[in-house]
Amino acid sequence: MLIGELSRQTGVNTHQLRYYEVQGLLEPDRGANGYREYGDDAVLTVAQIRRLLEAGLSTQEIAYLLPCATGTAPDLEPCPELLDTLRARLHGLDEHIDTLARSRQALHDYIETTEQRVSEYYRGCEVVAGS
Repeated sequence: MLIGELSRQTGVNTHQLRYYEVQGLLEPDRGANGYREYGDDAVLTVAQIRRLLEAGLSTQEIAYLLPCATGTAPDLEPCPELLDTLRARLHGLDEHIDTLARSRQALHDYIETTEQRVSEYYRGCEVVAGS
């Protein structure tokens, strides 16, 4: 099938499919006319890529894991270093969440402090105006 048909069947834009190709995730054949030609298995591969992207994996990680993927879920077969890759990604996400939580708390503290100062400022203005 041509790239337009793969796009229609998967709901993925053609520019994204080309990006997947550049990243080594899809490997179409080339027809005599130079057009990309995808096998029927490309629909499954695109579904797997989309699900792995939703899990927060990078295209580099997906390129490494894709040979271990089966089914649309996808299920990951125990390939060498598979768990190490997944655990490393999870660790990175946990660190990012911790950083975001610290940033959130710092912003909350700034807002709270500033609101207190605004309140104190207006109380001070009321005292001066009432004098």
